[in-house]
Amino acid sequence: MRNNITIGKNIFRNKETAIIFKDADRLRHMYMLGKTGVGKSTVFQNMCLQDILNQHGVCFIDPHGESINWLLGRIPKNRLEDVVLFDPSDMECSFGLNLLDASENFEKDFLVAQTIEIFYKLFDPEKTGIIGPQFEHWLRCAALTVMAGPDGGSLIEIPKLFMDKHFEAKKRKYLKDPMVIDFWTKQLANTSDFHKSEMLNYFTSKFGHFMNNALMRNIIGQRKSAFNFDQILDQGKILLVDLSKGKIGEINAQMLGLIFVSKLQAAVLKRANIAPEKRYPFYLYVDEFQNLITDTFASLLSESRKYGLGVHLTNQYFAQLPEKIQNAILGNIGTMVAFEVGIEDAERLSKEFYPMTKEDFLNLPRFNFYIKLMIDGKTSEAFSGVSLPPQEETNPDNPKAIRLISKLAYAVPKKLADEQMRNYIR
Repeated sequence: MRNNITIGKNIFRNKETAIIFKDADRLRHMYMLGKTGVGKSTVFQNMCLQDILNQHGVCFIDPHGESINWLLGRIPKNRLEDVVLFDPSDMECSFGLNLLDASENFEKDFLVAQTIEIFYKLFDPEKTGIIGPQFEHWLRCAALTVMAGPDGGSLIEIPKLFMDKHFEAKKRKYLKDPMVIDFWTKQLANTSDFHKSEMLNYFTSKFGHFMNNALMRNIIGQRKSAFNFDQILDQGKILLVDLSKGKIGEINAQMLGLIFVSKLQAAVLKRANIAPEKRYPFYLYVDEFQNLITDTFASLLSESRKYGLGVHLTNQYFAQLPEKIQNAILGNIGTMVAFEVGIEDAERLSKEFYPMTKEDFLNLPRFNFYIKLMIDGKTSEAFSGVSLPPQEETNPDNPKAIRLISKLAYAVPKKLADEQMRNYIR
């Protein structure tokens, strides 16, 4: 298995030198910054295709769908069976993606914590109090309850716990956590109907968008996810996630992206249970990542190297990121690439990329960048680079074939998904 990929090339005094990114250095991650249309996606596409050709496992989360379509036409025949294509815009079928699908207690606790962070991200990103301690407590207890028992449960079944006594009793009999049991038998049992009703309306309103949206309901409401994230990582699969905002809506794309990142994080952390030599490298690419991460993701950047995960992130400008994430990026990312940026970012980058100046970043031509590359565990001085031209399409029949194979292997027909959801929520 080849371990190196090429990011681009450096041209100095008419001499071209390939910018090589070694496998071990990639586990210290890569961050790319630049305005829209400057060539960031081209670099990501070229890198991801090289990983695929090198037989590595990858996940590419694309908020536009264009990079996914580009990759589909270039995947070699010998890797077609490794491809898992998630396209929620296909209304004929639904790919299950259950955030609460977990078997181990550690995984359950982690995913419940991620669920709370996702609700903050969607409904109260500035922590103004829309989502607060009371909501957290209800959501944590309800999520752990709906996950209890052999059948498990999903996000859209949580409101049902508070409105269907039979369903509540069925789930409660599997509970073992005394804190969760006390929530039902003491806290709620001793709450007046008036205050319970007030809190319930506030609580369930946060689920309304996803319960009343057929597309989302049929995806996140399925009790079993369409694919096993542990196997995706350990078997080196090619997971392509098409979250085109123009097709499915911005909030739906954000919710699904947040779930994907959370499930991947859980699978990565479970790699602690397997021998280090069997933690085969897996590479994650996230475009416009500012919409798809929670605070927990910052800690993952510092921990994931030992679990064999290399993370590649890109966005347009620093102000899109919370300060905690900015600090995590600058503190934990080994390789940093900057294309043309605005004035504020140029001033900041001139300090990070010395001796480059603010003017250098303001006047970069398209497909040109400056890079601080990790080489054998040490970050280099900044130097210039230009991206490689996109590879020509090699397998134009791939996209149609891959879409069909993924639907047959992983999706549930819409009619069946509709029936399942009616049974789950009524």
